[in-house]
Amino acid sequence: MVRWVVLVGALVVIAIVIGTAMTVNSFRQRALDNSKRELENTVLLLQNHFDQQFQELQRIQKGLRAQLLTDGIMTPESFTNALSGFEAHLMLKSKLDDEFAGELTVIDANGQLINWSGSWPAPEASMADREYFQLIKEQTFRDEEIVRPVFSKLTGRWKTVFARRINGPKGEFFGVITRGIEPAHMEKFFASVSLGDNATVAMFHRNGALLARYPTDEGAVGRVFSGSPLLEHLRHSNEPTTIRTVSPIDNVDRLGSVRLLRDFPIALIATASINGVLADWRNQTKFLIILAAGSTLFVTGFLFVIIRHIRRQSASAQRELTLEKNRLGTAINNMTQGLLLFDADARVVVCNQRYLDMYGLSADVIVPGLPFRGVIAHRKETGSFVGDIDAYVDAVMRDVGRSNTQFMQTSDGRSIQISSQPVADGGWVATHEDITERREAEERIAHLAHYDALTDLPNRTLFRNELERELKRVARGTQCAVLYIDIDEFKSINDSLGHPVGDELLKEIARRLRLCVRGSDVVARLGGDEFAIVQTNVGAHSDITDLVGRIYAAIREPHECLGHRLLTDASIGIAMAPRDGTDLDELLKNADLAMYGAKAEGRRTFRFFEPQMDAKAKARRMLELDLRQAVTDGGFAAGGFAVHYQPLLDLRSDSVVGCEALLRWQHPERGMISPADFIPVAEEIGVINQLGEWVLATACQEATNWPDDVRIAINVSPAQFRGASLPLKVAAALAASGLPAQRLELEITEAVLIRDDETALGIMQDLRELGVRIALDDFGTGYSSLSYLQRFPFDKIKIDRSFVTDIADAHGSSSIVQAVVNIAASRKMTTTAEGVETQPQKELLRALGCTEMQGYLFSKPKPAAEVRELLGRSGPRAGAAA
Repeated sequence: MVRWVVLVGALVVIAIVIGTAMTVNSFRQRALDNSKRELENTVLLLQNHFDQQFQELQRIQKGLRAQLLTDGIMTPESFTNALSGFEAHLMLKSKLDDEFAGELTVIDANGQLINWSGSWPAPEASMADREYFQLIKEQTFRDEEIVRPVFSKLTGRWKTVFARRINGPKGEFFGVITRGIEPAHMEKFFASVSLGDNATVAMFHRNGALLARYPTDEGAVGRVFSGSPLLEHLRHSNEPTTIRTVSPIDNVDRLGSVRLLRDFPIALIATASINGVLADWRNQTKFLIILAAGSTLFVTGFLFVIIRHIRRQSASAQRELTLEKNRLGTAINNMTQGLLLFDADARVVVCNQRYLDMYGLSADVIVPGLPFRGVIAHRKETGSFVGDIDAYVDAVMRDVGRSNTQFMQTSDGRSIQISSQPVADGGWVATHEDITERREAEERIAHLAHYDALTDLPNRTLFRNELERELKRVARGTQCAVLYIDIDEFKSINDSLGHPVGDELLKEIARRLRLCVRGSDVVARLGGDEFAIVQTNVGAHSDITDLVGRIYAAIREPHECLGHRLLTDASIGIAMAPRDGTDLDELLKNADLAMYGAKAEGRRTFRFFEPQMDAKAKARRMLELDLRQAVTDGGFAAGGFAVHYQPLLDLRSDSVVGCEALLRWQHPERGMISPADFIPVAEEIGVINQLGEWVLATACQEATNWPDDVRIAINVSPAQFRGASLPLKVAAALAASGLPAQRLELEITEAVLIRDDETALGIMQDLRELGVRIALDDFGTGYSSLSYLQRFPFDKIKIDRSFVTDIADAHGSSSIVQAVVNIAASRKMTTTAEGVETQPQKELLRALGCTEMQGYLFSKPKPAAEVRELLGRSGPRAGAAA
């Protein structure tokens, strides 16, 4: 019954679809036929119109030619004279009595324009090179009108030229008379008969040249479209035709109709885009399809209701019977574990799909009723079981009465967990779970917990565990060494070339370190650019130095990292057990101290731990704590800080021209601490900015008590240049003290420029705008790039004391000082020599042209009160006496 209902419904739906398709096709063909008929009527209308208009133009042209001959013009010369005057011009203008006459021009036998219907007088122009002139000139017995599209020399626009020959009484060549019609005249008429937005009307020369088109396309006028099927038709036939083609002008699929004028080599083409022609058809088609779809849905719905009613009655009982079975099968087959249920006779009752997929078994073999031994035998055949079948079956059967879990490894390397549970009827159920991924994940987690993700070396945790294990062996009489390795200048590589290059360098260093050690040694990455090695079974001191030598040889070999060739080095600290300690943390601390000892001695070397290193580290830590306390406890003066001032002497006048502010720290317990000791610590712990601001404010305030021609010079730490607020702080200190900006001189070192010269340049330009002077301190002791002197606005160069100490010696630094003085003089900078302690040094500096000096020869740094007294009596005599 259901089948007959379905068959009838299908036939009805098919009939609806076929009927709709036939109707749609009929409507489409009707739309194309209507458009074709409309296009053919349009080109017929255009043909009649333009045939009539061009015939009228031809009559005007012939009449003008006859009139000229009637006037008694017998020679080419008389022709030229007669038609070059104003009366001839008026006569030509009088002939233009309709909208398509265009321009009338008269050309003599030499191709020169002698008159036209345009403006008077006629412009000078030669048409001798025109194709139509040359063709007419060659005519002898024919009276043929030449039609050509040309780019007008007179108007600078395209036009269609109709040209005829003018002969004398004896057939001699007098010249050519032409009329030119611009595309706009014809396109105006095209617009009046346009068929809609998607239609075009065009006029072509029979050779394919476009004469006019609507809608207008100025860029296409004059071009020859030789590949157009419509124009190709005219090459072989004069009959009109209508075909479907792709327009060569706008590349649109169009239906086009073409007709050739009767007496002229001109074709008229009207086209309509296929999209436009079929627009109404598409709307009709949408309606028909919607109607057909609605009918189909209605029929289908009606049949569905009938069939559902029939099936509901017949399937109700079957549904109840299979519902529980389907639920159970769905649950079993969607388990993540493979499942096997056996009865008391050890035969298969249920086997889910997951079990088959897990071992690649055939569902045709593993069927209900198959003995347990048959299951294992099939697994043996497919390769998922390795071992003795009987022994395995006997072992399982012995344990079916109790719950158990076992693990097995398959031949393809997977780990399987098998759990067995007895059931009430004497059988058992077994679940098989693939735990390979879980075990691998656990192993990966364990690996990540103990190994560095970048280099795959042991991390700090595993390193400590291995060292602790080795220290237990040391307690039984062996020796080991801990090497702390810090990669020199790694941060600059990271900052300049980027972290990807830095990471590649770390991986390459890790690879090379592995090759330097023995199998029992441990290489680890502790973090950043720090590595560590536990060297086991150390027999002699030379074992360690040999390892260090291999390490340096490996690290110093050039590294190729992402296209960059890098050279690097390392500072290595070494602690030995049991000599330097047997406690793990103590040994690590000592190796760390030895590494910092190597870095303190210039890097690129190694140091063994020595007891005094611990004392130095504790002293530095104490200095750091005292420095923090002094900065934060009751103000800088209360913390023992003071500013001393060392005068700067003008070598030409022996007068004091300024003083350099120098920070001093009087520790309450340890006495005076050298700036060389506490300034680096202040920079490392980040309090140098606070100290620098205090010195700036204190020195500016003190300088207001000095004579107006005495400047104050203040050193600026590279750390103060890292922020852009330095100019604001300097401006605030000047405003608070009332000190003129030109009396303040800031001294910077090359370290400021090396870090970020573009930022430093911006800050120094801001300071110069305030009026502050800038001096380059310790010139010649760093990189000494001469480009700094060109790029940065320095007012002064300070020559380091290392060049002054031996300046008076025969092979001393006088030539270097002379070079610096000459460079400064050429850049209009002053020079100050530091550390002048003898009169010969002073005299030689004066002879070399140095501007200023400072040093113990004149004065040590003095407290503020003593400097005021010195400046009160300072003058040429006091300077000379010093």
